[in-house]
This record gives sequence, structure tokens and C-alpha cells, in this order.
Amino acid sequence: MNTVFFKNLGIVDFKHAWDTQESILNNLIEKKRSKKNRSCAGYLLFCQHPHVYTLGKSGDYSNLLLNNKELSDKNASFYKINRGGDITYHGPGQLVIYPIFDLDFFFTDIHKYLRFLEDIVIGVLSDYSVFGERIAGSTGVWIGEKEKKKICAIGVRASRWVTMHGLAFNINVNLEYFNNIVPCGISDKGVTSLNKVLGSTVNFKDVEKKFYNQFKKVFNINIEDVEKI
Repeated sequence: MNTVFFKNLGIVDFKHAWDTQESILNNLIEKKRSKKNRSCAGYLLFCQHPHVYTLGKSGDYSNLLLNNKELSDKNASFYKINRGGDITYHGPGQLVIYPIFDLDFFFTDIHKYLRFLEDIVIGVLSDYSVFGERIAGSTGVWIGEKEKKKICAIGVRASRWVTMHGLAFNINVNLEYFNNIVPCGISDKGVTSLNKVLGSTVNFKDVEKKFYNQFKKVFNINIEDVEKI
């Protein structure tokens, strides 16, 4: 069974988390190139971010509906980053998960990897008796019978089969911040959160634990908590 190291970063600045991911990714790639001992299959980071909008490498700037002053007024920052996908929002009350996995330990198939991430989200939702599903051609997880709304955005990058970036799951997040963008570049579908679906505030740590366990189950991994990364 593959081993993955885990760290909960808590509330952390987006740029710091991005730099941390890049450092881990480069370290894993260097071990590949030098053929050093590769006993670790990767790292799994949980965190929350202060208000921030991120635009994927193929995203459209016009999907950000705020100018610099308006961003400042909302205490939000903006980054053009190197993941796939378009624009999304991160903020307090949203669980952001960054798996930096060496897929050579699993399977070298990015599409399968994305489906695994979706399976994890769908599994967590089922624990709350909420039905999550995929929509063909739109990576992520959606809920709702008549009107489909996205509850989890997914966007990744891979280099030499090492992944970074990941998923953002809306728990108790302020959904008003999504009104300032065209989420994921999709204008005809909305966004929702677990607390809105359930009608009450959700215990954040309980959701984290469920994701932790789903990662173990879906990827069939052993997870070791670490103090430093």
C-alpha cells in the first residue's frame, strides 16, 4: 500500500500554499530524475484560504467581474495560476485540498485521476445523504434535481505525472463572493454549499475527517500525519 504524507495547513495565504505545492512537486520530480529512494507516493494538504480568486491557465479574464479597486474593497486577491480550468473563488468556510501525488505509484492517467477526485467528493456527500453527480464535459461535482449547482470545483496541473492544485469543496462558505465571477466559466449554472443544502451550519472538522477517510479508501493509501513539510 502506498504511503502519502498529510498536513493540515489551517487558514493560509493562497500564494504560500501555491509555493509549498511547487516546492513539493519539484522535490518529487528531482527524486524521479536522480532515481533516489521514492518511498513516498506524495503529499496531501488540507487548508482554507482568505478571500481569493484564481484563474486557470486557459481561463478568460473577463470571467472576473471586479476591477482592482473592487477586489481591494472586498479584501480579496487575484492570481493567474498554472492549473487547468477557468476562474474560481476560495475563502473561509471552504475546504481546499491539494494532493501532490506521484501518479507513477498509482496510474498514469489524468482523466482517471480527476474521476477519483470526483468519487471522493461524491462519497463525502453520500455520508450526508446528499446525491452528488458529474456533468459530462464539466469537471467537478454537482447537486440538485431540477437545477444543477456546483458544490465542488476541481482543477489540477501535472508535471512528469506529479500532480498539484486540486479541489475546493463549499461547506459554510459565503456564496455571495461567487457573484463576482462567472464560476469556472459556466454562466448557466449556479454554485451551492453543504450548509445551504442541509439548512444548517456544518461541522468543518467532521467534513475534513470524511475527506481524509475517502482519500484513504478511493486511492487505497496509507496516510501519515507530519508536523513539517
